[in-house]
Amino acid sequence: MRRAPIAALVVTLALPAAAAPDPSRDVLWAALKTCVLAKRIADRTFPCLSVDLGDKDRPGSAVLRAPGEPTHIVVMPTDTTPGLEAPVLRGPRGAAYWRAALAARPFVSDALKGRLPLEAVGLAVNSARGRSQDQLHIHLDCLKPSVLAAVKAHGRQIRGTWTRFPVPLAGDRFHAMRVPEAEAARFNPFAALRTLPGPRPDLHRTSFAAVATPPGDPEPGFLLLAYRAPSASAEDVMDHSCAVALGRGGA
Repeated sequence: MRRAPIAALVVTLALPAAAAPDPSRDVLWAALKTCVLAKRIADRTFPCLSVDLGDKDRPGSAVLRAPGEPTHIVVMPTDTTPGLEAPVLRGPRGAAYWRAALAARPFVSDALKGRLPLEAVGLAVNSARGRSQDQLHIHLDCLKPSVLAAVKAHGRQIRGTWTRFPVPLAGDRFHAMRVPEAEAARFNPFAALRTLPGPRPDLHRTSFAAVATPPGDPEPGFLLLAYRAPSASAEDVMDHSCAVALGRGGA
């Protein structure tokens, strides 16, 4: 999550004033603990939109709206999980958080009262240096119009193994792989990142996004997009002003 929404979240939670100018990297974790406590004690979720405490077969997760950004949603584990580089995510927990993020997409489209098709909602997780917080959070928001156009034009070229996406997306060169709709529920993007092409599987420098295939695609599902860079931020494929739903142009 970017710093401006986190700073607003500090105010929302009424943390000490000294922390507001330079919020620490665990502010999101503090918000999450507030949500979990409210759910356990009073069956309420504030400041989160929803909280699933999980059970012995399913890890817990929570959904939070970024303050001041109506369509910007984050999905988080309720257990301590620093980021996509965490080894635990390569097992069943990673697949569970992916499913929780897919299920949370209507929070984005519903905020726009029918003006946004679900396939225009993307998911993204930033790298260790590309994020401001050290609790895993999966971003959900509108995709940039240019990204939607590129996926429509070139998405059918992407198959089930990693290949270079034909054109840059939001200025970055991604690798991409297709996740068929029938396999999406059991897919684990965190595990798939281990096979991302490159000299070494450095997950601290890796970021990924996921976009739905456009209507009319002969093999519907999702495209997983990933790249490596010192401060990789796949969140750049998103437009937090949601120009695509408001009828404006955009990069």
